[in-house]
Amino acid sequence: MPTGTECILIIDDEPFQADIGQQVLERLGYTVETQNDGNAALDLFRKQPEKFDLVITDMTMPKITGDRLAQKLLDIRPDLPIILCTGYSERMTEEKAQKLGIRGFAMKPIVMKEIAGLVRRILDGTHENSMQ
Repeated sequence: MPTGTECILIIDDEPFQADIGQQVLERLGYTVETQNDGNAALDLFRKQPEKFDLVITDMTMPKITGDRLAQKLLDIRPDLPIILCTGYSERMTEEKAQKLGIRGFAMKPIVMKEIAGLVRRILDGTHENSMQ
């Protein structure tokens, strides 16, 4: 499986999901921080926008949805690679995510091998076929 050393921010309102993502990515060598509140994640990012090499966010969260959060993050740092994760959402499609500047789209449940490959492709800038 692809590995790396970059810093990743995972945002998911379900602590279990964020913790699993953190464990998987840390095993692959990444430095990972998690947030369970989209607005708190936005505040954290505003303080250190260059700290994170990639953001992985859930789509369906209270207070702020993943697509809105992604827009706000991209307003701060337009070059930020973002992967949006969702179970089922009529509101968000792969095409809509791409139009927003989101570089990766993953359907839940996320398989370790798939997320490892997607993260590496996004970080390497080879995201032409990165939508899952």
